[in-house]
Amino acid sequence: MEKPTDLTRYAWLSIAAALVTIGLKTLAWYLTGSVGLLADAAESLVNLVAAIMALVALTVAMKPADKNHHFGHSKAEYFSAAIEGLMIFVAAAFILFSSINRFFNPQDLENVGIGLAVSIVAAVVNGVVGIVLIRAGKKHRSITLTADGKHLMTDVWTSAGVVVGVLLVVLTGWAQLDAIVAFAVGVNILVTGWQLITQSTAGFMDVSLPKADNDRIRAILDTFRSDEIEFHAIRTREAGRRRFMTVHVLVPGTWTVQQGHDLTEDIGEALRAAYPELQIICHVEPIEDPRSYEDIEL
Repeated sequence: MEKPTDLTRYAWLSIAAALVTIGLKTLAWYLTGSVGLLADAAESLVNLVAAIMALVALTVAMKPADKNHHFGHSKAEYFSAAIEGLMIFVAAAFILFSSINRFFNPQDLENVGIGLAVSIVAAVVNGVVGIVLIRAGKKHRSITLTADGKHLMTDVWTSAGVVVGVLLVVLTGWAQLDAIVAFAVGVNILVTGWQLITQSTAGFMDVSLPKADNDRIRAILDTFRSDEIEFHAIRTREAGRRRFMTVHVLVPGTWTVQQGHDLTEDIGEALRAAYPELQIICHVEPIEDPRSYEDIEL
């Protein structure tokens, strides 16, 4: 099996982006006094901790199998996504509390122009890094990078909403609009956190490969089917970036061990040509034996 690609450089990029945006958004809040911008800065603080968690998870996931972890450490990525989802909940709670408090205790905003300009620069930084992480996550099938990238893109929309809210306060003179926008931002962040937790939970539950991949695997197996060769109990699962598959191969009972071995090697080569990272276990059974079909429901 190919050695997993080192993705920690993307986590370092996310950490750098978080540090930059925390500084920019905190400055924007300090200049304007906007609770919406304060909420935006709080989410960037969560981004920093999440990026650090991503770095740890990606480092652990890179470790090879050992005597206590025979299938490697790739599921560490799911812990990062789950923890990031929980941290988003914490940030959302802070934002919601701050927005409610500011709604009943409105304050005038100051230095709006320069404050918003700083916030927009921070949003651009997050947007660029978020797109890079999402593309890398898709390319390398990393739930950690995908989760971190989606979180940053949520932060971009958060910043956009906050900027709109502050502008509306300036245009209408209604200070409570700042708090209302911040509350809406908090609700949006809660949705993102829930999605991340749902995705990571599916990974812990050994979710199957996507339908398109399962169909492609079955199509490859179909090329080996004949009057003498059949398959059942085809199962797949994902663990972070790693993929696993098991299949029962039915052949004539008169075949030699060498014939069965050669067939499974050919099957493995064909499948790995399409999925180089796929780990395959083939169980050979005699096609005439009724016991070979007792586990067909698998």
